[in-house]
Amino acid sequence: MANLEKIEELQEVLHEDPENYQARRDLALLLIDAGFPKEAAQNLLYLAKIFPTDSGIYYNLGIAYEKQKLFDKAKEAYLKVIEISPQEYDAIYNLGLVYTELKEYDNGINCFEEVLSSDREDSNSYFNLGICYLKKGDLINAMMNFQNTIDINDNDIYAHFYIGNILKDMGDLEGAKEQFQKVIEISPDYSWAYYNLASIAFDEQDYEQVALNLDKTIELNPKDEEAYLNYAKILAQMGLFDDARNMLQQATTECSDIGNLYYYMAQISKREGNPDLYRENLNQALQNRETLTIDIHRVMDELEKA
Repeated sequence: MANLEKIEELQEVLHEDPENYQARRDLALLLIDAGFPKEAAQNLLYLAKIFPTDSGIYYNLGIAYEKQKLFDKAKEAYLKVIEISPQEYDAIYNLGLVYTELKEYDNGINCFEEVLSSDREDSNSYFNLGICYLKKGDLINAMMNFQNTIDINDNDIYAHFYIGNILKDMGDLEGAKEQFQKVIEISPDYSWAYYNLASIAFDEQDYEQVALNLDKTIELNPKDEEAYLNYAKILAQMGLFDDARNMLQQATTECSDIGNLYYYMAQISKREGNPDLYRENLNQALQNRETLTIDIHRVMDELEKA
C-alpha cells in the first residue's frame, strides 16, 4: 500500500513537472517492485533518451523486460549496459539468465564464467552454469557445477535436487536418495523431493515407501496431477482398482487438467472389466478435451469400440 501511495505521489509530481528526471527514475523502480513492469519500461525508455549513457537506466530496463518475459528486449538492454560499463557484473549475470531463457546456452555459459572470473565464490553462477550444461545434455559438467554450488552453499536445495535427478538418470539410486533426503532436511515442504523418492521406491518395488512418499507429495501439493496419476497406476497394478479410481476422482476435484484423469479412470475400469464405467469415463474425457493430452482420435476410436 505504501508503494502504491508513493507511486501516485510521484505521478502527481510528474504531471506538474514532466522533466523531474529523478522522480521519474524513482517511479520506474517503484513500478517494477509493485508489479507494473510495462509502465516501468515506458518511463525508463523516456529516461534513456535523455541519458543515453546511463547504464543504470538500461539495467533496470532489462529487469522490466525480463518480468514481462520479453527476453530479446532484455538481452538488448543488458548488452547496452555492458557496452557502457564492461565490468557491470550484475548485468552480465542477468544477461546469462536471459540467454538461458532464449536457449542460447553457450552464451549463457560465457556470462556466468565471466562473473566467476571476478568472484570464484559466487554459488549462483555455478548453479546457473549447471542449468546451462544440463540443458545442453552435458551431465558431467552439469553435475560438477551443481557440486561446486553446494560446496559453497550446502543449503541450496535446487542444486541438491538436480544432482539427485542426474544420479537417478545415471542409475545411482542410493546416491539420488541421499540428495533428495538432503533436500527434505533443508526444506521439509519441498513436494518434488518426496515425488522423486516415490519414483525411486517404485523402481525398487518398495510399494510401502511409494505410498508414503506420494501421500506426502499430495499433502504438500494437492494439485500435483502427476502424483495422483502415478499413485493410481500403482494401486491398479496391485489390483486395488476401487482405491485407484477414488484417487483419480479426488484428483478431479483438485486439479485443472482433468481430461487425462478421466481417461486413466477409463483404463482402470477397462482392466477391472467394467464396460459401462469404461465408456462413461471415456465420455467424460472427451467432454474435457481441452485438458486431454492423449490423441483425441485415439480416445474417440476407443469409445466407438467399447
